[in-house]
Amino acid sequence: MKKSKVSMYVTIGMLSAISYVLMLLDFPLPGFPSFLKIDFSDLPALLGAIIMGPAAGVIIELLKNIIDLLTTGSETGVPVGHIANFATGTTFVLTTYYIYWKVKSKKGLTIALIAATVVTALTMTVLNYLIFIPMYAKFMNFTLPKELVITAILPFNLLKGIIMSFAFFLIFTRMQGWIQKQIMNFR
Repeated sequence: MKKSKVSMYVTIGMLSAISYVLMLLDFPLPGFPSFLKIDFSDLPALLGAIIMGPAAGVIIELLKNIIDLLTTGSETGVPVGHIANFATGTTFVLTTYYIYWKVKSKKGLTIALIAATVVTALTMTVLNYLIFIPMYAKFMNFTLPKELVITAILPFNLLKGIIMSFAFFLIFTRMQGWIQKQIMNFR
């Protein structure tokens, strides 16, 4: 039996709230600039996308960033970091979703998570070089060396993708039966 739209909205709202809380629990990695932090806030969006479809994952990413912007603000006055976070999360979630949906298995999920890690790291390297670093320079009135994209941002995003992939794979394997049941209920 297909769940109602209200049930879907409530589930998206709950996953967005969980995602926001996980976003607050960020931490830096040794050896990387302090503004690059790991958090697990993309996991609820990925779970939502797998269960309810790609639009749910994007909405969860969007709501998480809007809630964070409203509660913590932005250092630049313009939500550059939130836009970057949304781009990163959405790229990771959508890449994983579309590849996994073609090959619905643990092997397919593994391939999807590896591909999402690489695609996200490369996409964010380009976006940081062309858009986000220049935006920070304009709005915060300081410049970051463009080499930072290759020396710090690319390796950080690869490492973050590996950590996210490992965490989601563990969640997926532990909850696979429940996830499959939820997919049947929402679709």
